[in-house]
Amino acid sequence: MSYDTVVFDNDGVLVGRTRFDVLREATEETFAKFGVSEPNPDHVEDMTIGATPSGVATVSDVYDFDPEQFWRTRDSTVSEAQQDEARAERKTPYEDIDTLADLDITMGIVSSNQQETVDFLLEHFELAGMFDTAYGREATIESLTLRKPNPHYLNRALADLDAESALYVGDNESDIQAAENAGIDSAFIRRPHRSDWELNTWPTWDIDSLDDLHEICGV
Repeated sequence: MSYDTVVFDNDGVLVGRTRFDVLREATEETFAKFGVSEPNPDHVEDMTIGATPSGVATVSDVYDFDPEQFWRTRDSTVSEAQQDEARAERKTPYEDIDTLADLDITMGIVSSNQQETVDFLLEHFELAGMFDTAYGREATIESLTLRKPNPHYLNRALADLDAESALYVGDNESDIQAAENAGIDSAFIRRPHRSDWELNTWPTWDIDSLDDLHEICGV
């Protein structure tokens, strides 16, 4: 099998993941910006990872927030925290990302992280020239329904890239499911945080390094 297009998840695939405590502190800071110094820890947890539109509505109702304003602020604050991690070199690209330069194929990025974060990381690490398109989430509540496994952003990237035979590389089962929903193949990369991960959804390929793509893509 060969591919003319490869699309990548970003965090945990191209660059390291952001520590959970950093994301949680940024979420707590968001509450503080709205005058809530001691929010319910469960509400902080819910707004840190895996937030849903109904969850945002519930939290906003409890604290009398404007939901859209609260979520825009939350996304911006969390993005700023991740940018700080990159500047401090605690969030960096994986070493094998350099091997992608030798792939004679079209490449893109689809992330469930904020578009603001994706754009910053590409510019900060001087990676933008490697990719022809890059999608993250808009800072809206609606975008939460469009995260993977929803193939919305993946389909947009594939359309941009005019892909005929595409592969999506990720480190989560939602990445594999998004690829299936988009009708394309998937590769699960076993970064250190996924080395012993037992999958319930099966990818087309199970790889240890981005360098493995040379053989998979036939280039």
